[in-house]
Amino acid sequence: MYFLKKIYAVIENKEARQEMERWAQVYQNGFFQVEIYGIEELLMADGVEVRLSEEAPVTQENTLWITDAPYFARMLQESKKEVPALAYLHEDDSGEYTSGIGASDRDRDFSCCRYAMMHPLELDAEYFELIYRRLKRLPWDILETERCTLRESTVADVPAFYEIYKEPSITAYMENLFLTPEEENAYMEDYIDKVYAYYDFGVWTVLEKATGQVIGRAGLSYREGFEDPELGFVIGVPWQGQGLAYEVCSAILDYGRRVLDFERVQVFVEPGNEASLSLCRKLGFKESEPLTLDGKKYMRLIAIL
Repeated sequence: MYFLKKIYAVIENKEARQEMERWAQVYQNGFFQVEIYGIEELLMADGVEVRLSEEAPVTQENTLWITDAPYFARMLQESKKEVPALAYLHEDDSGEYTSGIGASDRDRDFSCCRYAMMHPLELDAEYFELIYRRLKRLPWDILETERCTLRESTVADVPAFYEIYKEPSITAYMENLFLTPEEENAYMEDYIDKVYAYYDFGVWTVLEKATGQVIGRAGLSYREGFEDPELGFVIGVPWQGQGLAYEVCSAILDYGRRVLDFERVQVFVEPGNEASLSLCRKLGFKESEPLTLDGKKYMRLIAIL
């Protein structure tokens, strides 16, 4: 499902505009509508749902703006609404990546935009959908298995996490959630902004396909002091014993190899956690070394992807 329905591209540079027009000819059919303007054209266009005022533009929903004009990007970002805007950088005559208007250093400043692109013909429709989701804080869909789907976690998942983690067996070998939902919500918002947005991976939410219910968490992350990414997983007690952890973790390892280009993945298992140790061995992990982290003993295992 695509959340993005329309792209408005406000492009001043002639060559950049032509490249965006060629992209639209290839990709827009069947995905979303693309309209391309210069600044003056935009101001005179009929039916463009943007109002330029002293308070900045107000735009329609499900719309991504792309511009090579930093002053227009700033205008979008200063709006009282959160307007998703993507900077379009391209080469000027000197070969440096810049904007469509190059009168001053300030005119070249796209610091108001979280994301920038170059060469749209090298990008597919999925790229713009994912950028739109990131800017609107909508979760990315990660992968599907036979019985589960994995997507990025959201604050709305937190109540379900508390239901899962209230079982003593869940926290016997892993860190618990924060004491209050307010703290966990704040942590989740920070995680979305600083982990998902930076790495494009992390620990994700596991949902049961048949019901859409949150049944666990699983994914890949980095542990300070180690170069290899780490696999982590938890499946709620009502859904244990059905092979779901193996199904989900197998798919994550495959995703790590195919999409993220990981060659090795590690896990840390506490002594006595025989269920996790058995699962990791079934997944192809081999014992590497015992170690102590933050006062706790672990067995470190490695899987070659």
